[in-house]
Order: sequence, then structure tokens, then C-alpha cells
Amino acid sequence: MRTPVQFRHNGTEAAVFADGGESLLTVLRERVGDTAPKYGCGQGTCGACTVLIDGAPHLACLTLAETVQGREVTTAGGLKDGAALHPLQTAFMSHFAAQCGYCTPGMLMAAKALLDRSPRPTREEVVEAIAGNVCRCTGYEPIINAILAAAQMPGPHRY
Repeated sequence: MRTPVQFRHNGTEAAVFADGGESLLTVLRERVGDTAPKYGCGQGTCGACTVLIDGAPHLACLTLAETVQGREVTTAGGLKDGAALHPLQTAFMSHFAAQCGYCTPGMLMAAKALLDRSPRPTREEVVEAIAGNVCRCTGYEPIINAILAAAQMPGPHRY
């Protein structure tokens, strides 16, 4: 059975029909057209599909689409403001934190959730925040350094 689901996607209203038991990841990629969240393991162990739901990180592959009814879903595509990149995106570029880039959207969203609740995190807090996201390319150091650098950027940020 198909269920209508209305939610805010990166600040814009979205309305789709979701099949019973369909994941948010599938709905975002196939119905909404947002390919930023990646399909990795499909079992919630890699973090490539991490999105924010009402500001909290969730694994889109394990989240039922109908559970986002009336909520705000933010993906890596919603971080930038027009042509202006989010401080995290800028830091990831300048610190070479993205190599193949497959884990990057999930890492960005985990980092954003951390910085929203702790704008000046410790290294240990960064490590803990991204612990559910697997990267097979960088060895994590560039990612950790990028998140710490974003936290130190001057000026008001909308993490």
C-alpha cells in the first residue's frame, strides 16, 4: 500500500507516495531526486546514508519513509546557501577530507549534528560523532581535522 508523506526537504516542502516499509533513503533518491545520501551497506553500519531529521542524525537506509511525515529532513545537498558552501564543506575541501567522496555526505551530516549541539568540540567528541561512518580512503585524520577547523572558523555560522 502506498502512503502519502509530506515533509520539508532541505527547507522546501516535499510530498511523495511511499510504499509500505520503504526506506527514507529510497524515497529521497528515487522519488525526491536527492542523490546526496549514498546507499552503502543497507544495514545501518556504514553511515553513508546519514541525514538529519529535525536536526538529529539518522540512517536513512533504516528509517521508514512514513516516519518523516511533517518533519524536516536535511541532506548534504541542503548545507550550502545558494553558491556559498557551508563551513564544513569548505573545511573538507581545504583539508583534503574527501578522497573518493562516497562517505562524505554522511560524514558532513554527522559533523553538522555535532557542531549544532557542540560548536567547539574536542577531538574526542569529533571522533565519537563520526564513529558510525566508515571511510576506506582517508584514514579519518583529514576528516577529523576538517571538522575541528570548521569549528574554529570565525563569524556566525548556521551549523
